[in-house]
Amino acid sequence: MRTLHWFGVPVLTKRRIWFAFTVATVTDALQIGFGPVGWLFMDQILDVIAMVLTSAALGFHLLLLPTFVIEMLPVTDLLPTWIACVATVVMLRKKAAAMPPLPPAPHIPPQLEPNSRVDTPEE
Repeated sequence: MRTLHWFGVPVLTKRRIWFAFTVATVTDALQIGFGPVGWLFMDQILDVIAMVLTSAALGFHLLLLPTFVIEMLPVTDLLPTWIACVATVVMLRKKAAAMPPLPPAPHIPPQLEPNSRVDTPEE
């Protein structure tokens, strides 16, 4: 049950957003610095750390998974994908928080088929 909190959406504070952007910026900068080949799987280790810390700061979002997979490819780690992912997740979370909640769906009684028979109590 302790792992369920990872899938919850925390309240986005300035501190959480700055932390996520700092993790993304440092990760992308280090990966660009290591070059396209990487250095003894350091790129992959950085990606795991970035995924865990970003999920801890912003809550898990499905956009983190393709970013994580794309970063595992050899040359794509030279793109600032973590920064783009964090920016997109923050934008989507703020947009979702600003939207008013949907009203409850109206109750529509089930319709009877034309050939169905309704049982009525016999008198």
